Amino acid sequence: MRTALTPTRRIGQAPWPMAAYIPAATVVAAALLAALPIISTSGWYPDFAYLVFISWRLLRADPWPAWWAAPLGFVNDLFTGYPIGFSIALWSATMLALDLIDRRTMWRDYRTEWVLAGVLITIDQWFQWRIAKLVEAAPPLSQMAAPTIISICVFPLFAWVVSRVDAWRLGR
Repeated sequence: MRTALTPTRRIGQAPWPMAAYIPAATVVAAALLAALPIISTSGWYPDFAYLVFISWRLLRADPWPAWWAAPLGFVNDLFTGYPIGFSIALWSATMLALDLIDRRTMWRDYRTEWVLAGVLITIDQWFQWRIAKLVEAAPPLSQMAAPTIISICVFPLFAWVVSRVDAWRLGR
């Protein structure tokens, strides 16, 4: 009934048959961006897969179950060079934290989601620095400011791209 009453959709137009797997595929594609031949001594670029992951999770909680965080984190660990288990644990904790926040908040606006993403990105960067410090490979903490600020600033772009992919995925 709703499909017939929506003026922007034609009768018979439905979401793509594999629409349920598009969020996971975009996260994996973003993890593959780490394989690009970018040479940097300071690591200024953000964790693309994590940005896409939290963009999807903040946009929609329904496309994937919470347990998908572990396999997607494993793929991210494989392609980004993080220790195996780092993204698995961090992404699972992110999913649990966002589930708790969803239960506690009645609504979120754009700025609230940006601040929430900024906090999650900062925690991600801090844990990366702590893991590197454990193996005595940590850069000075001041060098971690640039990737953190860049990640927080480009998050709205990633959220916009994810919203466009979601609109295409649902056939809107």
